[in-house]
Amino acid sequence: MVSVRALRFEADLTLEDLVVLHSIGRPKMNPVLAEPAMGVMMIPIPRAGIYQSHTYTSAYSGDPDCEIIITAKPGQKLIPLPEGASYPGFIFASGPDPLKVEERLRRAHDGIEFEILTALDIVSF
Repeated sequence: MVSVRALRFEADLTLEDLVVLHSIGRPKMNPVLAEPAMGVMMIPIPRAGIYQSHTYTSAYSGDPDCEIIITAKPGQKLIPLPEGASYPGFIFASGPDPLKVEERLRRAHDGIEFEILTALDIVSF
């Protein structure tokens, strides 16, 4: 499974490790990304409403090089962009080249179904 980190480096170094090493004047390192290509998709909100749950369809086969993280909480009001300011989650993928990563991101996105209830605005008179 893909690590939640979009940037991973050989020798188990993280981006944070590299920043700290640089800040303390350690010798210059030439980090190499652990994967040839990596990507992340901010999942767009399909429609306004109250998030209830999500399921995965057969379109998403549980690809080990792709990870879906849903951050929305049940009962949370979802407002699509540009009025909204958040996403229901993120999809991370890695692969041998950018086209394969894009394919994995799109397939995973196509395989998520959200249950979103219509939000009713209460107006007092």
